[in-house]
Amino acid sequence: MSDITLRTVATNGIEANVAIAGHGPAVLLLHGFPHTWRVWSEVIPHLAARHRVIAPDLRGLGGTTRAETGYDAANLALDAEGVLDALGEPSATVVGIDAGAPPAFLLAMRRPERVRRLVLMEAVLGDLPGAEDFTAGGQRWWFGFHAVPGLAETVLLGNEAPYVDWFLDGGTLGRGVPPEIRDAFVAAYTGRDSLRCAFSHYRAMPTSARQIREAVASARLTVPTTAIGAYPVGDALERQLRPHADDLTGHLIEDCGHIVPLDRPRALLDHL
Repeated sequence: MSDITLRTVATNGIEANVAIAGHGPAVLLLHGFPHTWRVWSEVIPHLAARHRVIAPDLRGLGGTTRAETGYDAANLALDAEGVLDALGEPSATVVGIDAGAPPAFLLAMRRPERVRRLVLMEAVLGDLPGAEDFTAGGQRWWFGFHAVPGLAETVLLGNEAPYVDWFLDGGTLGRGVPPEIRDAFVAAYTGRDSLRCAFSHYRAMPTSARQIREAVASARLTVPTTAIGAYPVGDALERQLRPHADDLTGHLIEDCGHIVPLDRPRALLDHL
């Protein structure tokens, strides 16, 4: 990890904590919940051999500004574009997982000239058709829990570690993540304000879903796109994208949990 540099860059009214490594064509990595840029720790060294890897902490998470507002996907896409601007990168391959996938998608839809290639994994894009099998019976329980203003942060305050551990264990099919990465995630999500920011991403999901519907109603996804599924999302994301993408490839990684970059980094690198 010694070849990774952490920088603070100004973007879209916030200060983003950004991990940077390597030289070459830019690759922008956008993490999800309950992660920070460190979710990419196992793949960054390999990508950095030939690319300039740029991995920011999303708005409100990790070392990035605990903003009061702006957690919808369109604004997160502006955050990401501003990171590229601040680092002098006119375009990048953009990779998003979980909560990082909707802003990556909207960046490619709205500013295709900035995205050479798009890779989305283990996420659903709002309420676009195609994910009915995955969402049958409603979203996972924590979506509703996180969405109620003020509730989850009050209930979880002082119990952040076991809560984060539950997601990390489930997201790796029980295999877990390296202790130092686990500890970094727990630290990033400890405290009322950290929890508030994390759950603000969920509270903005109705707005993000509307933005995604509007985007596909007015344009097509023209950049080369790869959809990667594991457990539990599977091929739901690929099915959502298929009617809207001009150039789409789908992959399923077997025996892989939701946190693909830590659970099956070698398989992920094969597709990247």
